[in-house]
Amino acid sequence: MKPLLVPLEAGKFYHIFNRGNNGDNLFYKNDNHLFFLRKLDEYLSEYIELYAYCLLPNHFHLLVRIKDADTNSKNAWHFQNAKRLELNHPNPEDIVSAAFHRFFTSYAKAINKQQNRHGSLFENPFKRKVIENTSYLANLVFYIHSNPQMHGICNDFRQYAWSSYDRILLGKPSKLKKEEVIKWFTDKS
Repeated sequence: MKPLLVPLEAGKFYHIFNRGNNGDNLFYKNDNHLFFLRKLDEYLSEYIELYAYCLLPNHFHLLVRIKDADTNSKNAWHFQNAKRLELNHPNPEDIVSAAFHRFFTSYAKAINKQQNRHGSLFENPFKRKVIENTSYLANLVFYIHSNPQMHGICNDFRQYAWSSYDRILLGKPSKLKKEEVIKWFTDKS
């Protein structure tokens, strides 16, 4: 299996990333960033925990952990979600992948309408890298947040508006797992 197409397994951390088809923009105005984050929450909050994000004009990065299915009602969790996502076989990896697909499709339809465009907005399939070593998580958070500076979009990544950096450090309201992220940088035991 290609390393960027690994299955999305419960309990594991993933670096999820993708870019616009043919390098096209994904975000055209500020409202698009907010809409992306709202849709991410709408379609995926049941399945993922979000630790960091960065939304650049033509690509994005997410650090997520796939939630565990409730072991007391695991079969119900699988069945209900598979039915809602119209999957014939309730495999947890397929359920989460289908939820990502629905999220991307919803966002793409809105942008296509806004920009009077048609066709695929995102490259397909979306990329994901499993994070096997939890000590790497702090490095990945830094990589995600510094991406705008690395791409020359801004001079100081700390000033970039469309990353989770300020939400984590300044305690701005969000559904991010801020306390855990901060612990990765401060816990040296």
